[in-house]
Formats: sequence, structure tokens, C-alpha cells
Amino acid sequence: MEVLHHILQIALQYYWIPLLILYIGVIGTILIENRNPAKTIAWIMVIVFLPVIGLLSYYFFGQKFKKVKRMKRMYREQSKKLLDAWRKESEIMEEHIDTLNERIGSLAMVYRYLKNQKISTFSLNNDVTLFINGEEKFPVLIQQLKDAKHSIHMEYYIWEMDEVGREILQILEEKAKAGVTVRLILDSFGAPDVIKYLRRHKPSFLFEPFLPVTFSSLANSNYRNHRKIAVIDGKVGFVGGINISDRYINNGKNDIYWRDTAMMIIGAAVNTLQIQFWNSWNQTDAESFELGRGYLNRFPIADEDASGVGFTASDPGSPAPFNMEAIIAGINEAKEYVQLCTPYFIPSDQLTTALMLAVSSGVRVDLMLPAKSDSFFVQHASFSFIKPLLERGVNVYLYTKGFLHAKTICIDSKLAYIGTTNLDIRSFYINFEISGIVSDKALCERLNNQFLADIEASDLITIRKWMQRSRWKRGVDSICRLLAPLL
Repeated sequence: MEVLHHILQIALQYYWIPLLILYIGVIGTILIENRNPAKTIAWIMVIVFLPVIGLLSYYFFGQKFKKVKRMKRMYREQSKKLLDAWRKESEIMEEHIDTLNERIGSLAMVYRYLKNQKISTFSLNNDVTLFINGEEKFPVLIQQLKDAKHSIHMEYYIWEMDEVGREILQILEEKAKAGVTVRLILDSFGAPDVIKYLRRHKPSFLFEPFLPVTFSSLANSNYRNHRKIAVIDGKVGFVGGINISDRYINNGKNDIYWRDTAMMIIGAAVNTLQIQFWNSWNQTDAESFELGRGYLNRFPIADEDASGVGFTASDPGSPAPFNMEAIIAGINEAKEYVQLCTPYFIPSDQLTTALMLAVSSGVRVDLMLPAKSDSFFVQHASFSFIKPLLERGVNVYLYTKGFLHAKTICIDSKLAYIGTTNLDIRSFYINFEISGIVSDKALCERLNNQFLADIEASDLITIRKWMQRSRWKRGVDSICRLLAPLL
């Protein structure tokens, strides 16, 4: 007993030694990983100043887990299908680039980027429809689902058990019983209630949770499938920022006006969207399926007014932040204006530099953010990045009518980005994201007109007005900025 007591005394006296070794090991691991310097410093600060919380946070959310290595391997394996399609369409894409050069000039460089990086095929055989808010999207989506004959593939981050959520689930059930192949991917973090409901009721259609979050796999919560995709009969595709939820329908029943954007594509670009869904499906525990006839389709040769559409997609396993690079490629070729809408603005240094260079070169740069966000920390971190942009001449608008959730960019009324990608580090490097890149005059003009209408519901922030904010608010911005690499 005395020996045990003596050992316990020694352990209590020197308990700090194993803790010190643990701390040195963790900090050494962070340094060896060669992350972004800002992210490295942020994690070290959290671990040093919040010892227990910091270590637990890093263990569950900060490590480059083996899951990421698996994602990289899956990316290489699954992108083979896309690469095969790219090889078949390579010559045609070169012809399309020539056409786009005539149509949008040097902005066609963005499509050349997609081709050279083998991110996505793109085509001119498309018809696109822009949707402003859920009240425009959902009636069309629901009708397309009801008309499905062959297959329905849906991949969504948030899906709620409300009126529109239940209605679409009922349609999927009815179509599956009628012989239509229905596959549904739901993000485990964004749609937990629907996943529980489907597991309990065992639907007729196939569904899979994406990266399930359990206590033993909390690290998965840091890698989210933020995409919103629907592909119907391999011929009709939907993509954008609108999830499946009543909140996106501004019918007077919700307290907050929800401003968002999505689009429908009919044409050859849907094949690429189908392949992206197929890639996601193969990263779940589901049985794979062949992309045969009916899933991929041929479309008539485009006329002169058909829309050019390509996609830029990235995830934690991507070799590069493709979504960010495609955006910067477009900004660099702007001649007149760049309009950007995003609910979350924690830009990379590369994006900030691109915006500053554009406005310094005489391009009008307009950035619209929500005046009030759904995240205290993210909003104040976002605000900390505004001052340098204002000083260089970027026009910053804070949308006051409601919550701005749209993720769109319009350049010179010639090129538009519509998808799920926020202008933040999480979208660029951590989440599974996708955006459509569209060359369509009518769509760009409507997007431009909508931006001008949204300006009427926004406050223009001047550098003088911004510096008149209280020191307390500016101090909170600066503190939250320290956490920006982790948000």
C-alpha cells in the first residue's frame, strides 16, 4: 500500500511531463503538416491558450485524418469516369472554346482552365433557367420529379421535415414504387432528422447518409457535403444554393426573407452533373452502379444561342482548390465589372489579391454580404476582411431585406457562377462543393438586374462609415478573425 501511495505521489508531482510531451507532439504534428501558416498559428494559439478544449478540438476537428487520404484516393479512382468523358470530348471542347472566344472574349479562359485541369467537360448544348429564391425553384423541381421516367438522383446538404421536404419525399416514394430508380444522398450533419425518418420508415428508394457523424467519428463533422444537386432522367439538372426547406419560400410564413439563387440545366452539361453525383454515391457505403444508357445521354447539336455550361467541383481530396481557382481565373479576365454575392466571406489571400487587382485596374467590383448572418463568429470574421477592400475601392453592400444566402458571381454580363461555393476557406478547401459556370446572355442579364434590385435593399458601406463603427465591434471582428482559418 505504501508503494502504491509513493507511486501516486510521484505521478502527481510529475504529471506535467507527459502533458508537455503530448503538447510538443501535437504542435510538432501541426508544424510538420505544412498547412497554411495562418491555420497553423491559429491551431497552435487555440491549443496553448485553451489547453484542454484546444487539444480536444484539434483531435476531433483539426487533424488531417486518414479519411482525407481515403478521399484523395477516391478522387483519383472516381475521376477516371470524368477523365474518360473528357478524353472523348476533348476535340469538341476545343471547338467550343473557339466559339466562346467569339462570344465572351478572354473570359473563355475559364473554360480552358476546366479543360486543362480536367475538372469538367463543358458544352454549348444547353438551355438554362435561373431561379430567384425557392418560390421559383420548387414548383419546377417538383414537376420535373413527377415527370421522371427513368431515374432521380438527388444530393443535398440540408433537407428538412417540413412541408416541401415531406412533399418531395412522398414524390420520391411514389416514383420508386412506379419503377423509377431513385437515389438520395443526404449530408449527415445537415439532414439528421430526415435520415432518422428514412431509416425508421424504410422507403422504397435508395438513400445514403454522407460521412455519418457519431462520437467515434466526430472528425467527419469537419468535412461536409455542401452540394445541392438534382439530376432527373439524366436530362435535367438542378444546382445552386437552395436546400430542401420551407425557409427558402418567401410566402409570408417565415420570419426572415430568404434571398437565394439556383438554376436548371437541360442539355449535355447534365452528363457532367450526373458523373459528379456518381462520384459522391461511390464515396458512401452504397453499392455502386454503372453509368449506362439512360443515366448519360446524347443531346442535339446546339444552336447559336445555346448556353455554355461547365462545372467546377472540389472536395478535401482534390489536388487543388478548383472552385477558388476558377473564380480567380474569371476575375482576372474581367473588363467592366464583377458582382459577387456570398453569405460567408472569409477569403483566401489569393482571392483578396484578385479583387484588389481587378478594382485597381479599373474594373468595378461589387461585393454583397448579409447585414445579419446566421453565425456570430463567421459574420464578425467576415467583417474583418472588409476594410482593405474598401480602401482599394471595392463597393461593399450589406443586404438588409433578409438573409442573403446566394452564392453567385456575374462578370461583364458574359459569365456567371451559380452553385454552392461560399467565398470562404471552408468552401475552398474543406467542404464538398460544386458550381456551374455559365455563358448565357439572358441569364447573366437577369442576374445583373437582380443584383441591382438587391442593391436597393442594401446599405453601401464607405470606408468612413466603416471606421465609425464602435471600437468594441471592430475589436470583436479582430478577435473572430483569429479564428477565421478554423471556421
